[in-house]
Amino acid sequence: LCEHQEKQIGFPGTRDYSPKQMAIRERVFTAIINCFKRHGAEVIDTPVFELKETLTGKYGEDSKLIYDLKDQGGELLSLRYDLTVPFARYLAMNKITNIKRYHIAKVYRRDNPAMTRGRYREFYQCDFDIAGQFDPMIPDAECLKIVHEILSDLQLGDFLIKVNDRRILDGMFAVCGVPDSKFRTICSSVDKLDKVPWEEVKNEMVGEKGLSPEAADRIGEYVQLHGGLDLIEQLLQDPKLSQNKLAKEGLGDMKLLFEYLTLFGITGKISFDLSLARGLDYYTGVIYEAVLLQQQNDHVEDPVSVGSVAGGGRYDGLVGMFDPKGRKVPCVGVSIGIERIFSILEQRVEASEEKIRTTETQVLVASAQKKLLEERLKLISELWDAGIKAEILYKKNPKLLNQLQYCEETGIPLVAIVGEQELKDGVVKLRDVATREEVNIRRENLIEEIRMRTSQL
Repeated sequence: LCEHQEKQIGFPGTRDYSPKQMAIRERVFTAIINCFKRHGAEVIDTPVFELKETLTGKYGEDSKLIYDLKDQGGELLSLRYDLTVPFARYLAMNKITNIKRYHIAKVYRRDNPAMTRGRYREFYQCDFDIAGQFDPMIPDAECLKIVHEILSDLQLGDFLIKVNDRRILDGMFAVCGVPDSKFRTICSSVDKLDKVPWEEVKNEMVGEKGLSPEAADRIGEYVQLHGGLDLIEQLLQDPKLSQNKLAKEGLGDMKLLFEYLTLFGITGKISFDLSLARGLDYYTGVIYEAVLLQQQNDHVEDPVSVGSVAGGGRYDGLVGMFDPKGRKVPCVGVSIGIERIFSILEQRVEASEEKIRTTETQVLVASAQKKLLEERLKLISELWDAGIKAEILYKKNPKLLNQLQYCEETGIPLVAIVGEQELKDGVVKLRDVATREEVNIRRENLIEEIRMRTSQL
C-alpha cells in the first residue's frame, strides 16, 4: 500500500484531498451539520451555476472575482460565488416566505489564491440562514449562538465574534460628512481595517476615493471604538450619532441583541466593533465576523487575530431583487469558513502526529491456513449482510502475518480468524489487534460480539 502524498495540489487555486484529509473534513462537517440540525434547520441544494445576471451587482467590488462560463450560445452563465444569492433566488422563484435552512456546497472565486492561508478558487461554504418576518434580533441572536457553538465544539482555540450594524455604519458615514454616493466604496475601505493600519485606509479614502481629510478623520475617531453594552449606551448619548435616524435604529437593535446574547451566556466572546464593515453590498442590518485569536505572549494586552473563520449578517432586500413584484423576505444568516478551519486542524494533526483512520472497518476476516478462501468469503458475506464493516485481503492464501500487519497499518481493531479446527468446532477465533488477546466465539454469537466490542470505539 503506497502512502498517499500529503500536500495534494490540483490545478492552480484548487486542491485534491487525500483520504487522511477527507477524514478530517468529515469530522468537521459532522460537527457543523449536527449544530445546524440541533437548531431545527432543513437542507437544500441549488445548481453550481446561475444566470450571470443573477450574480451581477450583488457583490460590490468583489464582482470581478466571479467566474463566467464560456458563452456557447444561449444564456450567459456564471459559477456561484457564494450560497446566499442562490438562496435568495430560490426563495423568490418558489415564493417561499419562511424557511430555516442550511446548505453546504462548493463556491468559486477567481481570487489570487494564497493557498497557505486556506484561500482557494474552489472551496466549500457552510451556510445557515433564517428567512421570514419575525420580531427583531431573535433570529440574529440565534445565528451568533450557532457560531459560538461550532467554534467551541471544534476546539480551535480562543475566538472573538465582532458585531456591528450596517445602519450604524451608514449613520456614522452620514454624520462624518461622507456623501451618499460614496457610502459603499468607503465601506469597503473600512472593511480592510483588520488587515492594514488606519493610516493606509485613510490614504485610500482620501487619495483614491476622493473623501475629504476632515471626513476621514471623523470616521477614524469612531472606527477605533469597540466594546459591549456600555459602548452602545455611550453612542446612544453621542450628540451627533443620536441625531441620525438610521444609527439610532441600529443602536437600539444592537442593545436588544446584546440583551439576548447575555441570556445565551455568550457575551464574553462578543465585541461590538465599529470598524467591522463586511464588504458585501447586500447587508442591511446586523453584521458579524468571527476571528481566531493567537496569544503572542503573556505581555500582550490585545491578542492578535489569525483570520476570519465565520461571517454573516442580515440582508432584508436581497430576495426582493429577484421577485418580479419586489416582495421582500427578511433574512439573516451565517457562513462558516470551513477551508480555514480545515487548514488549522490539518496543521494541528500534522504537528501532533496523531494517527487518523481513513476507513471505518471493524474487522478483518482472516485465515491461518491455506485453502480457506471459500470460508472467508462465506463469513464476510454474513458480516456484511448484518451491517458489520469488514474486509478481507484479496489473496487466495494470504499469510497470517500479512493479514495482521494490514490491521496494524489501517487501524482495524479486530480480526476474525477461520481455521480448520475452528470450523469443526463451530467457532471463530476473534483477535484483539491492540492487546493480541484471542478468544473463540461461537459462530452464531460472532456478530453480537463484534458489535459489542466496536460500539465503544
